[in-house]
Amino acid sequence: MRQNTQIRRLVRETVLDTGDLIMPVFIKEGNANPTHVPSMPGVIVQNSKSVKDEVKTCIDLGIPAIMLFGIPSVRDNCGSSAYSSDNVISSAIRSLKNVFGDDIAIMADLCLDEYTDHGHCGILDESGVIKNDETLLLYEKTALSYAEAGIDFIAPSGMMDGQVAAIRRALDSAGYQDTAIMAYSAKYASAFYGPFRDAVEVSIVNGGDRKTYQQDIANANESLREIALDIQEGADIVMVKPAMTSLDIIARAKRRFNFPLAAYQVSGEYSMICMAAENNVIDRRSAVLEALTVIKRAGADCIITYFAKEAAGYLHDDQ
Repeated sequence: MRQNTQIRRLVRETVLDTGDLIMPVFIKEGNANPTHVPSMPGVIVQNSKSVKDEVKTCIDLGIPAIMLFGIPSVRDNCGSSAYSSDNVISSAIRSLKNVFGDDIAIMADLCLDEYTDHGHCGILDESGVIKNDETLLLYEKTALSYAEAGIDFIAPSGMMDGQVAAIRRALDSAGYQDTAIMAYSAKYASAFYGPFRDAVEVSIVNGGDRKTYQQDIANANESLREIALDIQEGADIVMVKPAMTSLDIIARAKRRFNFPLAAYQVSGEYSMICMAAENNVIDRRSAVLEALTVIKRAGADCIITYFAKEAAGYLHDDQ
């Protein structure tokens, strides 16, 4: 049954498709020119003009969705640039929807870490502890800003308790019942996020971390409970992050809930493959397709990956 390529294709259990891929897109407010991210080879931070070319490329490759991440020009202690009416993400959504309509689904990460001057995902009290409920109010305001701009999916990633329920209530109350939510449900306090923080120019004040609100990498049952809560609170898709070190969670979640499931192949995973390939340690094409196929094999319905355009090109070549 493995004698040649065509026989292997006939009995293949998992087939990676361009329609499985979501391309993360960074956009920086006031960025005069697109800029490269040194720790993420080939990844570019876009500006308001170049982001349209990036999205057009995704559409031409058959990629069905992008995930926007914003980098503001001003940061403060409450992340006010995230929920202003003309914030970098809402402005991009309006512009892209005006040009491309429904030719591509637009998702946007919703968190305050890129917008705060302390680098945490919410408001801090005097002792530096996250104020969960006060932060939820700002998440609601940010979600409404994105919804008013025409977003398809809001993706809350801050890991505040009750964030999905709060955003769902706010959207429904304002008449945005059709705006969907992709919840970062099982998001671990991972060592593999470093290059992403370079891209969005975020560092945590005083060298802190997010272990008090992101999940402990040692825990599995906790993630399943979090996924169950997000489904109950109104999520339309749940997400596991990072993908590579959470394949067991992806598989268990798919078996238990049989619910639309995304996996995020994060920046550290991307950069490791790129750098290993650059040093001729691995074959880049084979490694990219293997990594993505295995994530899908584990149970992911869609994959957020910085390799989306590259993988789409490989898949087109194989047709």
